[in-house]
Amino acid sequence: MGAMRARRPPGRHRRGEAGAEGQRATYREVIAIREFRALWYGQGLSLLGDQLAQVALAVLVYHRTQSALATAAVYALTYLPSIVGGPLLAGLADRFARRGVMLACDLIRFALVAAMALPFMPFWALCALVFLVVLLSAPFSAARAALLPEVLDGDTYVIGSALQNMTNQAAQMLGFAAGGAMIATMGPYRALALDAATFLGSALILASGVRRRPAPRPGDGSKPSMWTMTRAGARLVFGTRNLRTLVLFAWLCGFYVLPEGIAAPYADRLAAGGPLSAPVITGLLMAAMPTGTVIGAFLFSRFVTPARRLRLMGWLAVLSCAPLIVTALRPPLAVVLGAWVLSGIGGAYQLAANAAFVQAVPAGRRAQAFGIVHSGLMAVQGAGILVGGYAAERLGPEPVVALSGVAGVICAAVLALLWTESRGDRAARMSAEAPA
Repeated sequence: MGAMRARRPPGRHRRGEAGAEGQRATYREVIAIREFRALWYGQGLSLLGDQLAQVALAVLVYHRTQSALATAAVYALTYLPSIVGGPLLAGLADRFARRGVMLACDLIRFALVAAMALPFMPFWALCALVFLVVLLSAPFSAARAALLPEVLDGDTYVIGSALQNMTNQAAQMLGFAAGGAMIATMGPYRALALDAATFLGSALILASGVRRRPAPRPGDGSKPSMWTMTRAGARLVFGTRNLRTLVLFAWLCGFYVLPEGIAAPYADRLAAGGPLSAPVITGLLMAAMPTGTVIGAFLFSRFVTPARRLRLMGWLAVLSCAPLIVTALRPPLAVVLGAWVLSGIGGAYQLAANAAFVQAVPAGRRAQAFGIVHSGLMAVQGAGILVGGYAAERLGPEPVVALSGVAGVICAAVLALLWTESRGDRAARMSAEAPA
């Protein structure tokens, strides 16, 4: 298999070939596709800038206001626009050319973040700019998610998604680890200016590396309003049991992301009488799940066949939550880190859920569907972190993390059963429709 693919000229891709008959695509094959490289490089560049900007923004707001509440409120602004704007603005990538939507969002965000980097910008204006920058991430992310299946097909799509997932997690680890040191050296305003430059760089990469495609058109040639498209997208996503189950699989992350939101108070407990300080342990805890996600995405996409990924999806979803239950025993740091890494590995099931979702949604409506799912994703993560923080103040972090694991396992088990039934029904229909 590898020798046959090696003879293909770089940059060419025969759609639908990878993944046929259970074949696995290779990372080399996917990276050889020029358009994917442009999407991938642009994503990595802007993600690094965003992580740096998050740290810079927190430092800047606290320095100006000396208020923990104001700092937390600005951080909350990074969730709210995606929840509100996702369902409404994501449909723009189904109305207009997706490459053009991405370029427009990048250029506008470049201007907005450049304005944030001005030292004389008042606090209220800074909050407004943050809101607008994050709001524009909804149509950009929806356009990129809808464009990726047009660039990659079959198993190459899963491999490409895995690469993007690993890039996302690696950028988080690197950005949070290096952000503080860089801001201490260059200051928050220069860090925001650097983030603005990453949006400009992303736009240049997309303009040069992604070819123009016409805008998706509705089957009847009409141009429905944004509200109409939002309602139609909601009916599409939640209208069938198969798609509802896949969406709920995606939203299951609210359970296993919750521990990251209370990593700081958990680290205070673990640091008591130990050799490591609470800030160091906080960083280790927050890096544990992204590390597991990178490992899981690589193993799941590289060594598991496409058909087997769908069969393992429910079991891995259970694995994403089950290790968290061990925290009820108040184990030492090494055990907690191991459990959180294992939880991140289980999160690799999202690759299979994402691929199945793409196949089930019509190409012309993918952006709207992805926007609705992404909006819910932000909502469940934000709500989970808020509920977890509230409960941790009263019960302590260990039982809250364990309860989150228990609830997640129960929900994952139910979804696994629904998914098994759904796959069985599809197989039965295909057998009945097959010619004798």
